Amino acid sequence: MIKKITRSSFETFKKIDEQFDSLKKGFQIIAGPCSVENERIMDETAQELSKLGIKILRGGAYKPRTSPYDFQGLKKEGLKILSQTGKKYNMITVSEIVDTRHLETMADYVDILQVGSRNMQNFELLKEIGRSKLPVIIKRGMCSTIEEFKLAAEYVACEGNRNIIMCERGIRTFETATRNTLDISCAAILKKETQLPVIVDLSHSLGRKDIIIEIAKAVLALGTDGIMVEVHSQPQKALSDSIQQLNLKEFRNLLEAIKT
Repeated sequence: MIKKITRSSFETFKKIDEQFDSLKKGFQIIAGPCSVENERIMDETAQELSKLGIKILRGGAYKPRTSPYDFQGLKKEGLKILSQTGKKYNMITVSEIVDTRHLETMADYVDILQVGSRNMQNFELLKEIGRSKLPVIIKRGMCSTIEEFKLAAEYVACEGNRNIIMCERGIRTFETATRNTLDISCAAILKKETQLPVIVDLSHSLGRKDIIIEIAKAVLALGTDGIMVEVHSQPQKALSDSIQQLNLKEFRNLLEAIKT
């Protein structure tokens, strides 16, 4: 079971701890655009993130969307752009995998896989990732219990992959003030009951930017291992999730706020 899993995922994080002397030791930040849109946007964003000491770059290439008419991502071309940008700025790359058929391709371009909310219980995908031994961030399903969330990680672990990072990203409730309802208790329980790194996705849980600093401080106080946040050099022009993506100035303000 999960309690027996060693924290080997921390080996990835430990390599970049020294880059975050100004932040709480061990607290990592994953940042970047919701979607990889083009080389210019990725370069503008990654360049600034790199200057700020961020070492983990996110960007979606395969985008599972509620509407089939929304931007679905650049797919393999997006992975190439993400990989090239990551190498240019010496950043670790993260991108979402949505299909077992994409695993081999993604392994060529991405350092850490991400299993999104919609695929948390895609058990065949979890098994394949488990066999791959690639580091993976598993996001909580939008209507999943904490126990179901932990069991999703078990599917990966049972195939021999201990490189698992758990990500609380909010659950669906009747509340409409935020995009989802951030379950802070989930992060606290995972920290208490597992030996896995636990991070919180601020952007997808909140869906708004005006309270992100306050929530980030709360997440930091929980003793979690990091946050994920969407950052875009020109969010007003973004092809997906434009409202919740921080611009570069807003992201700098967030960093300054959680340093204190």
